[in-house]
Amino acid sequence: MSKQPNIRKTNQSNQGFTLIEVLVATAITVILGAGFLGMQYIFSSNQVSAWKSYYNVDEANRVASQLTKELRNIQESEDGSFPISTALDQEIIFYSDVNQDGDVDRVRYTLAGTTLTKGVTAPTDTPLSYDPLNEKVQTLTDNIRNGIAPLFYYYNNAWPFDTINNPLSSTNRIADTKHIKVYLRTNIKIDDADNDFIIESEANLRSLRKS
Repeated sequence: MSKQPNIRKTNQSNQGFTLIEVLVATAITVILGAGFLGMQYIFSSNQVSAWKSYYNVDEANRVASQLTKELRNIQESEDGSFPISTALDQEIIFYSDVNQDGDVDRVRYTLAGTTLTKGVTAPTDTPLSYDPLNEKVQTLTDNIRNGIAPLFYYYNNAWPFDTINNPLSSTNRIADTKHIKVYLRTNIKIDDADNDFIIESEANLRSLRKS
């Protein structure tokens, strides 16, 4: 009796992945990769936004600090003008040696919309005078969100005890101002008032406190 040949049966399913399995694995990999890239983008965007916000606040702090320093050292101009020339809610013009060169400059801070600018006019000619055409203007920040709120508040010699006549009205600011508060609301986002950063800085006008 002859022996039957030993025929080994092989299970084809153990030879590798089927096409469907490969497609499913590929789809899962793509989805996970897209999710990872999306999360990375979100994290990167948040980091950039946080950095911009930090820089904006730091910039506004430096502006307020420099402004109050210049206000503390206001003095009569080189042509004999009073130390304060203009005292408005959104603009102030005064005289101070901002460049520390021994000459008293005409200094103008103006808030127009969300943009805060600084203009400096050095005295020229003989006798010394201030030519408006020589004013050098620079933009300090474009992210001020004060709206209608004043940038400058003015107070007389009786502040803080006299809260009835302070802050001063526009009619008597030039003569009576002895103290100024700077109020800045800043934010890199336009419609995000709840997260506005508020900076307040105050300056006693040394040369005027004596008068």
